[in-house]
Amino acid sequence: MKVEFSNLYKSHKNHKKIIYQIKKLIKKNQFIGGPEVKSFEENFSKYIGAKYCIGVANGTDALEIALESLKLKKESEVIVPVNTWIATASSVVRTGHKLVFCDINLNDYCIDVKDLKNKITSKTKVIIPVHLYGHPAKLDQIKKIAKKKKLIVIEDCAQAHGTKYKNKYIGTYGDLSAFSFYPGKNLGAYGDAGAIITNNRILNTRCRRIRYHGSLKTKYDFKLAGRNSRLDSIQASILNIKLNNLNNQVRLKNVLARINKRELNHLKIIKLPHIEKYAKHSFHQFVIRLNERDKLKNFLKKKKIDTMIHYPNMLDEMKFYRKARGKKSLINSKKLGRKILSLPISEEHTKKQILYICKQIKHFCKFQLKKRYRKN
Repeated sequence: MKVEFSNLYKSHKNHKKIIYQIKKLIKKNQFIGGPEVKSFEENFSKYIGAKYCIGVANGTDALEIALESLKLKKESEVIVPVNTWIATASSVVRTGHKLVFCDINLNDYCIDVKDLKNKITSKTKVIIPVHLYGHPAKLDQIKKIAKKKKLIVIEDCAQAHGTKYKNKYIGTYGDLSAFSFYPGKNLGAYGDAGAIITNNRILNTRCRRIRYHGSLKTKYDFKLAGRNSRLDSIQASILNIKLNNLNNQVRLKNVLARINKRELNHLKIIKLPHIEKYAKHSFHQFVIRLNERDKLKNFLKKKKIDTMIHYPNMLDEMKFYRKARGKKSLINSKKLGRKILSLPISEEHTKKQILYICKQIKHFCKFQLKKRYRKN
């Protein structure tokens, strides 16, 4: 049985409706801004439970604009978990601030609160927790620390569409939050797209100006030196259509995740994803951990099962982040990139496919245990 890691065409529903909407926008010559963008901003903010949603060109821009809107002094320190997509860190560097790496915990792979406390100095201004793989970070503890130290929290929600923390969608716990709608996300566009969420009226206005050359209401209403980072009408219309299916997609992913956990839970050499009691996991990825990661990856490849690694390198291992602070105390994340493996878990996958993957993993583990027994 051939199992692709993902197939965006198969996972997307409503193809006819989307194509019809795109043709409609082309006929209207409506490509930038307009009712579709405004409609998506209103719909997504309502879904999250926030006052404001600012559509932007991509998730990286969302992070950079969010940071820029704070008007921090140059060289302000921003704390970022070391196991995340590079954009979380690059947004800090590109906006002229000092990057500080924080360790992650090995249960949910999110920012480690204990190490976070140790990384805060008088120069620290912002914490960026990442809800990695779709599991929420420990937001209550992070907010408590931020309040005590008078710090700003920017949630990186790029992998957590539909994730909940204590029965409330993530994205409203921080002062700002950044979303990516890259095609492979739970809520994905047909190209690059992103959004900023906030409940702060002043930050909302700043972000809106920054995304469009400093202009807000009219084309030449320039008040600051902004940039060009607009969510286009076509992507907004696609996201509007797909937003209606987001909760169904998250429910299906949880069904597939429960099959994985039921079938693989007894395997001692594999660490399965842990879900905290306060969390509703959206399973952007289903990530397992084992020492024999490469062997398992190759074994599954021979069985025609695609897998991926998110991420093969921790950010502190990259040469251009040599000067980042906080690298010496990164214990949990050390060599983590050699042990983690993402298994297929998308809307197009069937229960039969997931059971087939589990069956092959059990065969692999049985073979590995026999090898160990022979050596002893």
